[in-house]
Amino acid sequence: MAVKTETEIRVIKGGNPFGAHRVIEPKGTLPQPALKVNNDMSVMWDNEIMVDVEILNVDSASFTQIENEAGGDVEKIKQKILSIVAERGKQQNPVTGSGGMFIGRVHKIGPALAGKIPLKEGDKIASLVSLSLTPLKIEEIKKVNKETDQVHVRARAILFASAIYARLPADLPEQLALAVLDVAGAPAQTAKLVRPGDTAVIIGAAGKSGVLCSYEAKKRAGCTGKVIGITSSDSGFKKLKEYGFCDVNLKLSATDALACYDAIMKETGGKLADLIINCVNVPNTEMSSIMMCRDNGTVYFFTMATSFTKAALGAEGIGRDVNMIIGNGYTKDHAEITINLLRESPKIRKIYEETYAA
Repeated sequence: MAVKTETEIRVIKGGNPFGAHRVIEPKGTLPQPALKVNNDMSVMWDNEIMVDVEILNVDSASFTQIENEAGGDVEKIKQKILSIVAERGKQQNPVTGSGGMFIGRVHKIGPALAGKIPLKEGDKIASLVSLSLTPLKIEEIKKVNKETDQVHVRARAILFASAIYARLPADLPEQLALAVLDVAGAPAQTAKLVRPGDTAVIIGAAGKSGVLCSYEAKKRAGCTGKVIGITSSDSGFKKLKEYGFCDVNLKLSATDALACYDAIMKETGGKLADLIINCVNVPNTEMSSIMMCRDNGTVYFFTMATSFTKAALGAEGIGRDVNMIIGNGYTKDHAEITINLLRESPKIRKIYEETYAA
């Protein structure tokens, strides 16, 4: 079925600001935990924003799982994404529970929002809320870029009154802005968490969010602090040395908690780290994060592959008193903070242009 034209869209009054009116199953839940949402684009509520979507930036943990299940076959990746959206009305991976975000052009603003928000029809925006709660209807998948987790589509999506979004900056290419905004919460949270003199460990420091966190952590920790970058691959280890954002680079598997613990004990003279930032996209890294952290230190799980049951019970099991933070993808001004890193650091911009916006 083709996407409806504007004249065919029926507007309904009285939508819930959090999108509960779009929930099909189970009733009484919000769109993110819901199993199925209404993605009918022939209707919109008066407090919704309808967007013509061009690119989906699928969450790293989700894309990795889909790619592995599809054996790397692009056509099978396309079919898996289409089947998820057909079943759920949104791009929410049933295994990881995560989604991603999109860029697109505002098609229509509901009359209850018109003139009350800083948007107009035709504006190019990036969604800053997860695809796991965003009603989405895909008409065609044009291209899948396995290197960047980006999926080019012809589609429509709905943003609710409570949604956050950002106009795409005029001084950056769209795919570059999309790539960095996808992980905007991580470096912005890092800026809040790292203090001068801290020892911070970045797990997955060569990755999409990890490289930004490493740069920000070094800036905040200063000359009296120490940033330790961990990666599991030879290519990642080579990148860490080339980037130069970390004081110490280690090649370790974050699924090997004892090896990680021993390495950080050695690097810190037995003190362990003040802060752990986990940016990897694979499961079973909870205990390495906790064991590398000193008592009363902080572990920030930005990875959506985290099992918070494993983290909570695991910390209890080894008698470790640490503050554990869920990787909220939003913190105040996170889009502006993270976009500014590209303007501030020519090296960061080059890394992102070559790796994530090709």
